[in-house]
Amino acid sequence: MSRAALLVLADGRFPAGGHAHSGGAEPAVAAGRIKDAATLETFCRGRLHTVGLVAAALAAAAAAGHDPLLLDDAADARTPVPALRQIARRLGRQMMRAARATWPSEALDALAAARPRGAHQPVVLGLAARSAGLPPLDAAYAVAYENISGPATAAVRLLSLDPFDATAVLARLTAELDQVVHRATEAALRIGEEGTGALPAASAPLLDITAQQHAAWPVRLFAS
Repeated sequence: MSRAALLVLADGRFPAGGHAHSGGAEPAVAAGRIKDAATLETFCRGRLHTVGLVAAALAAAAAAGHDPLLLDDAADARTPVPALRQIARRLGRQMMRAARATWPSEALDALAAARPRGAHQPVVLGLAARSAGLPPLDAAYAVAYENISGPATAAVRLLSLDPFDATAVLARLTAELDQVVHRATEAALRIGEEGTGALPAASAPLLDITAQQHAAWPVRLFAS
């Protein structure tokens, strides 16, 4: 295991396409739900404890060696909105290209062949972490952090928010991020006994609704 691989995987400059997505921040800004650092923090906290928790558990499960095809099906079941399923698979396809170039493995090749249109991004990231020699906990950290850093970065562009304030929001959420990551990893490790039903299924209905609406916008800064 090389812990330094986590720095590569979690780096915002890793060419997996995440920079083009706001994680729901763009429609939230348009609706006035994100307007400053305080409301950004509220948004990120809600995202972390819902979709962030689910994604982190999926990544941890893939890194633990559970069947990625079953995990991909579980991800589909936990993503009720067509727009978000499409985005998750598109990001998964981009992550797959970057991961296979960085940490080639038979497991990544097999998943790419089985899901040519892309598997869900957290599943691919978890498998990439496994290929890089990282444990499930590290995979969960990478995904959970991405789920809040994406909206924070997007808010800087959308609101001209001071980047120092956006970074402070992320810093204030670190204790909760630790909690979510440990919950996600514990759930992933129960799959052997309980099946994929052990994975959390926390929902964020407003994120789902606004994501589907955002997909129909004729003009937008972010893909999602």
